[in-house]
Amino acid sequence: MMNFFKKKPKITPEKNCVYAPVSGTAKPLAEVDDKIFADGLLGKGLAIEPDEGVIYAPVSGKVTVAPKSCHAVGISSPEGIEVLVHVGINTVDLKGKHFRGFVSKGDEVYAGQKLIEFDRQALKEAGYDIITPVIVTNSDDYEVIVTVTGQPVTELEKVIEVK
Repeated sequence: MMNFFKKKPKITPEKNCVYAPVSGTAKPLAEVDDKIFADGLLGKGLAIEPDEGVIYAPVSGKVTVAPKSCHAVGISSPEGIEVLVHVGINTVDLKGKHFRGFVSKGDEVYAGQKLIEFDRQALKEAGYDIITPVIVTNSDDYEVIVTVTGQPVTELEKVIEVK
């Protein structure tokens, strides 16, 4: 049976591309105030200082990480690219407060699908940095080219190419 109420993708994703999961200012990972991300220990990518409180799927694929705290999501694309989007620094400590998740581990998602909502203002008022790393966690398997940093990006703009 077809689901006529399922939202259509906002983009037609290109193979081997990762899209901005949120609008904001793109920055190099080295500028993230967390050594795990800044030193690239989880992989290559970029970080986005979000202008809004909605995270969209940066690739189509299967959800591999969706903690109850709703502060992060991991997706494996059909091409095998593994992408992690992590909202804020140390936000796992909030145990889901100020976050709302829309997917679970094992779900199939399309690029542009809403994954997480978060309250930017409440996170900031609680003292959390809301910078959002976007990481290709299996970047050792690929040549990862970050196409945008140091400038504004819009949600679902291509920001990483993987070869």
